[in-house]
Amino acid sequence: MTHRVIQWSTGNVGRLSLRSILLHPDLELAGLWVHSADKVGLDAAELAGLPEASGVLATNDADALLATEADVVMYTATGDLRPHEAVADMCRILEAGKHVVSTSVVSLLYPPAGDRGMVERLTAACERGRTACFTSGIDPGWANDLIPLAFTGLCERVDAVRIVENLDYSTYMQPEVLFGTMGFGQPLDHTPLLLFPGALSFAWGGVVHMIAAGLGVELDDVREVVERRAAERDHHSAVGLVPAGSMAGLRFEVQGWVHGRPAIVVEHVTRMHPEVAPDWPQPKGGGSYRVQVDGSPSYAVEIEITGEDGDHNTGGLVGTGMRLLNAIPAVCAAPPGLLSTLDLPLVTGRHLLS
Repeated sequence: MTHRVIQWSTGNVGRLSLRSILLHPDLELAGLWVHSADKVGLDAAELAGLPEASGVLATNDADALLATEADVVMYTATGDLRPHEAVADMCRILEAGKHVVSTSVVSLLYPPAGDRGMVERLTAACERGRTACFTSGIDPGWANDLIPLAFTGLCERVDAVRIVENLDYSTYMQPEVLFGTMGFGQPLDHTPLLLFPGALSFAWGGVVHMIAAGLGVELDDVREVVERRAAERDHHSAVGLVPAGSMAGLRFEVQGWVHGRPAIVVEHVTRMHPEVAPDWPQPKGGGSYRVQVDGSPSYAVEIEITGEDGDHNTGGLVGTGMRLLNAIPAVCAAPPGLLSTLDLPLVTGRHLLS
């Protein structure tokens, strides 16, 4: 069965997802929403970097787009700095009778632990539209929910779960996120949005709560631990300059405490140059995700991602989108409401073997 998909936005994830929709044997592009006026009227294939015209033209007319016959909207508009606006968009889409798969508001990854107001608004929209909504990605997303949960199911006993993102961000082409939201290139005494108290738990706490739910345990507490490192010299990267003395390395943990200890931990080790913080754990290749399940038996899983262009960040962006696009049949078949990984069947790359 072919599902008709509207792509909503053409940013870093959206542009690559658009390409994936056009190439996917089980998906058909039904429409394309763009924010920039200079993209309106362009063929979707041109925006996706594909040579053959698709016949679908980009628009910024949301009303006309939502009147289009389609099953689902792939919503990838940035939500980090506008979560309530993104939720309002998604509610409008859901009420129009179209399912939503989204990367935008990461706190919705596990709805029972999400912001109550957002969850209630979206749940009501799903009921009105008889639609379902699934938020995921890679991190937060499949690298720290699907993979660790699968390996805990292979244990006799689980003592602890740790998931580590270890990446060089210098090719991650989102300067507003890196320099604004995360604080790279800023003085070490500057407090960026990501490091406001509670912000890390807002973004990654849902993952910790989801793993706890999958293990059938209650969390005593969720805590945050942060360490920063300065650049010892200027670093010129594709995304911009990181001056000497400014933040060039960020390491943090979001810890789920159970029975008086941090038993479920999401950790990030991120740098803007490989030479930063040489004493911190080093990634495999250009970047990797590590899943460590301690117990009987223990499992250590290293996930190294490489895009077709050889870059780990490109590969990660494609993997982010494909988690959602390949889940579309399961989302469309689900009962109305907000979904998490715990609600979906096994999603495979059906019909994608070349």
